[in-house]
Amino acid sequence: MHHTKEVVAVRDRSRVAIGLAVAAVLVVGSCAQDDSGGGTASSSPAPPSGTAQQESPGQVAGVAIPDGQIDRAVGRLDQIADELMSSSKIPGMAVAVVHGGKVVYSKGFGVRDVTTRQPVDSGTVFQLASVSKPLGATVVAREVAAGRVAWDTPVRRLSPGFALRDPYVTENVTIGDLYSHRSGLPDHAGDLLEDLGYDRGQVLERLRQLPLETFRDSYAYTNYGLTAAAVAVAEAAGTSWEELSQREIYGPLGMASTSSRYDEFVSRPDRAVGHILVNGEYRPADPPRDPDPQAPAGGVSSSVDDMTRWMTMMLADGTFEGTEIVPPGALLPAVSPQAMSAPPASPDSRAGFYGFGFNVGTSPAGRVTLGHSGAFNRGAGTAFTLIPSADVGIVTLTNAAPIGIPETLNAEFADLVQFGEVREDWRKLFAGVFEQINAPFGDLAGKEPPANAKPARPLQEYAGTYDNAYFGPAVVSVDNGALVLTMGPAGVRMPMRHWDGDKFVFAPQGEGANPGSLSTARFEENRLILAYYEQEGLGMFVKP
Repeated sequence: MHHTKEVVAVRDRSRVAIGLAVAAVLVVGSCAQDDSGGGTASSSPAPPSGTAQQESPGQVAGVAIPDGQIDRAVGRLDQIADELMSSSKIPGMAVAVVHGGKVVYSKGFGVRDVTTRQPVDSGTVFQLASVSKPLGATVVAREVAAGRVAWDTPVRRLSPGFALRDPYVTENVTIGDLYSHRSGLPDHAGDLLEDLGYDRGQVLERLRQLPLETFRDSYAYTNYGLTAAAVAVAEAAGTSWEELSQREIYGPLGMASTSSRYDEFVSRPDRAVGHILVNGEYRPADPPRDPDPQAPAGGVSSSVDDMTRWMTMMLADGTFEGTEIVPPGALLPAVSPQAMSAPPASPDSRAGFYGFGFNVGTSPAGRVTLGHSGAFNRGAGTAFTLIPSADVGIVTLTNAAPIGIPETLNAEFADLVQFGEVREDWRKLFAGVFEQINAPFGDLAGKEPPANAKPARPLQEYAGTYDNAYFGPAVVSVDNGALVLTMGPAGVRMPMRHWDGDKFVFAPQGEGANPGSLSTARFEENRLILAYYEQEGLGMFVKP
């Protein structure tokens, strides 16, 4: 993507990961880059990350916050939320703030579902998408504290069947490597398999076929890499990830409306339905987004009321209502920089970092900020921001496809907290970033075939099954005088339109396919090359 006012937007194939498109909403110039490509393993040792570091004096930021400034910032939230709801027309939103160990703001706006018109309240349950990652990191931290695992435990020691393409990486990649996206797996590895209907086990099994970037010296955001680590932690605890999350975090914190299971989300009576834009109007997504295969990375659902309990625990260094939930020594590595997610764009700009499941940055006020965003194309936009030195945190959940509203609201609030005024035009800034993120894929999007296009061969000559070890078979058939491409366990059908000679185009389907995207399908003798699936470097399908 391109730089926009020092913000780097990413090619985001999965809306689960918009948290990395906006690596730190409080830091201009700290949006994450997604890297992908081939590489070889490095023999460098894992960086130490399993214990807390001794506190050094003078590290807490110095721009003072006058008495009453945080209260005044909270007092502006109704106005900001109303303005953003009005300008964006999104159906619903919930916002909550914690400060000084208390919930100082918690409110719903708009409706859960444009069909029923039921109002959003602070107890309404939303899908969190990638905000699931930091919650899951605190689950892992509990297991670290219990001595069942360490952040530096190799995943293969816990899951003997786990493997990646490079034998060295297979034996040495750790829980922390996968939670900080430094394993070398390519950007969003495995997401396209999920779109085709592969389940969690099938996706994790196929990760070993993917080319790797340099081990521990590269950064690429991977939902399924993180999921592999989480599943291994759960195996070490003798249970499922979903049960472990309930046992270690949701239950102890009293997060009664929070779950890592999609069926529990859809059974909630006070639930926000995901919405997408259809001809300029928001409509419930059909089909809705079921993120169970990558539950540790994007499958949590919760309310802002529940999220305030978790944020309060985070701001209290792992303690909630007088009870230590996560020991500080196990938690600190997760909220410390572990990988550079956004290198500085110039000598005078700040870098963005990723911890274990958390974006870690420094605000213009010099204060450490922790956060994450998340989103689904099928109707979720979420973000939380913590400023530990100010003992304040905010969470914003929406039920619309991502356009940057939670990030904008949180960034304006953070400016008000730290400076008493909004210092950046965050609305324009994030609108530009998300316009790039949501742009259709493919250089043929919105175009028509050339006027002098060469004719296709008889369609039956293209029909057949084309094999691919990673994506599985691609079946090309003739239906009512046109070619149809069918892929994956879900039998995803994608009509193909002739373009020029042996080149056809189709609209990719699934969570990762932005509306309006087009992919070329090129037939060459007994081969079919699908450009959309070349993102993984494995887009060639061969007819036996």
